[in-house]
Formats: sequence, C-alpha cells, structure tokens
Amino acid sequence: MGGILGKLKLAVIGAGQFGKNHCRVIQESGRAELAAVVDTNPARAAEIAAAFGVPAFADFRQVIGMVDAAVVAAPTTVHESIGRPLLESGIDVLVEKPIAHDLASAGRLVEAADRHGRILQTGHLERFNPAVIALERRASLPLFFEIHRLNLFSPRSLDVDVVLDLMIHDVDIVLALAGADPREIRAAGISILSHKVDIANVRLQFPNGCVANLTASRVSTERVRKLRLFQPHQYLSLDYTRQDLAVFSVGEGKQIGFEQAPVAKAEPLKLQLDAFLDSVETRESPKTSGAAARRTLGVALSILDKIKEHAEVVSQTLEAGWKL
Repeated sequence: MGGILGKLKLAVIGAGQFGKNHCRVIQESGRAELAAVVDTNPARAAEIAAAFGVPAFADFRQVIGMVDAAVVAAPTTVHESIGRPLLESGIDVLVEKPIAHDLASAGRLVEAADRHGRILQTGHLERFNPAVIALERRASLPLFFEIHRLNLFSPRSLDVDVVLDLMIHDVDIVLALAGADPREIRAAGISILSHKVDIANVRLQFPNGCVANLTASRVSTERVRKLRLFQPHQYLSLDYTRQDLAVFSVGEGKQIGFEQAPVAKAEPLKLQLDAFLDSVETRESPKTSGAAARRTLGVALSILDKIKEHAEVVSQTLEAGWKL
C-alpha cells in the first residue's frame, strides 16, 4: 500500500500514554506515516488524532484497507480480539507486551500470523534498549543473573500483576540469553496496594545450571532498573535507565580488567519501530516474534501459578496463627 513517498502507513489502536508515544515515534520516523488513531473512547481518539493531524476512529475495523500495519496498544485482554482480525485482513501487527492475557489467546494470534503470512512483533521494549543489545553481543555462557526492576507506585497497569506488568521484560531477556526454558521455578509475591501481586521474587533454574534471581516491585521508594550477569571469568553490570554496561573480566594472574562497553544511546521505542518496519519490508521474523512472546508469557504465567501456591501456604499460616 504505502503512503507519502512510499512510506508505510500505520494505525495506532489504543490512545493511552503508550499509544500516544507510538504515534509520536511513527510521526518522527522518516520511514512510516501515521494514518489513523483508534480508541473506543471517541473523545480520546479525537484528541490524540488531532494532535498528529490524522483521522480518528472508534472501531479498529475502520482502518482495514487503509493501512499496511498497526500498533495495538489497547488493554492486554483485547489483544487477540483486535490483533487477529487485523492479521487475517493482511495487516502486519506490533502488539504491546504481554502478547495476550493467556496462552490460548497468544496461540491464536501466532497461528493467524503464520496462516496469513503476516508479521507479528511484540513490544518487549527492553530488547531494544541499546545497553541490552550490547549485552546480547557479549553474553557467551550466562550462569547467574541478578535482576531488580522497582517502580514507584502508579495507578497505571493495576489490572495486571507486577509479573506481567514489569518482570516480564526481564523474563524475556533471560530466556533469550539462556537459550532454554527453565527447568524449575520458585516464586513468592504479595499484594499491598492492589488486588493483584505488587511485589514478586522469582528464581529460575535452567537445565545447564544457569540460575536467574528476579525481583519486581511497583511499590518501591525508588526506581531501579538493573541487571547483573555472571559468566566464566566475567561479570557484566547493566543499568537499563542509564543505558550503560560495565564489564569486569578476570585475566591472567587473576588481574581484574574493567571496561565501560560502548553503547550508542537511543530511544528504545524508536529502535523497536525501526525493527518492526524492517520486518514488514523484508518479511523476516522479528526477534520479539509472536512465538517468542508466547514462550515468555508461558513462563510468566507459570511464575504466577507458583506465587499462588506460595500465597496459599501463607494463608494457611495466618489462619493457624503465629506460634511464638
């Protein structure tokens, strides 16, 4: 299809804060043209669309036939009901993370993309963080991860557990670097300010002995985004927010060498869009494909199952009363 000067025409479905940011990076891209904004709240759709000078729609089906691709930034529970008709109509889709709210829905999205030869990319944004890209190049044999992702409290995303809201970023990265599914999952979590899990601690153990400890919280007093990776003779420390990667290596004579890895800082959302446009143009599967995202979702849901088991044990303890 294509728009002005052959630019790909994109629609953004979901005009919340994420959707607004997607509109911005599309508008700023020299390769794509924002063609429409869709939201079930007509006033919100009109407001965001007017800011970018494009038409607004209340029903996503109205963009079928007028765009090459779409960004789905609507609530997770409707990802499949929006994404699947778009894929079946020949539209490539970038869907926000998590890919869906359950594995069955994720599977139907993946199947629709495969059956209709469409690109399905998932918005696991941290995979496009320049520091993570640098880490991926240097990770040879990860044996131990220590990851903390802590947020100040915000009413945003309280419809999902902290595992699907925050920790899933790090689960996705660990799975990509470990190159396998975990053999064992141990997890604990508690609810503090919502009816969902607000703090979670997880231990993943992989078949080759690699272990990952992950902590996620959305009720922290500070914002922390850090990953530490240990592999033979090397320790790598990554700060997601600062986009930097420090590398400590043990050389001959047990001398410790330090290097600040070169990282070309950039906005991950723009890099993610470029990767999506590359896939749309080349028809090559994206690194955050629907299949990979379904796998990540499967591990995240297993973590939630383990947290539920732990919560039941705690509940029994509370009912029995503390014995001093």
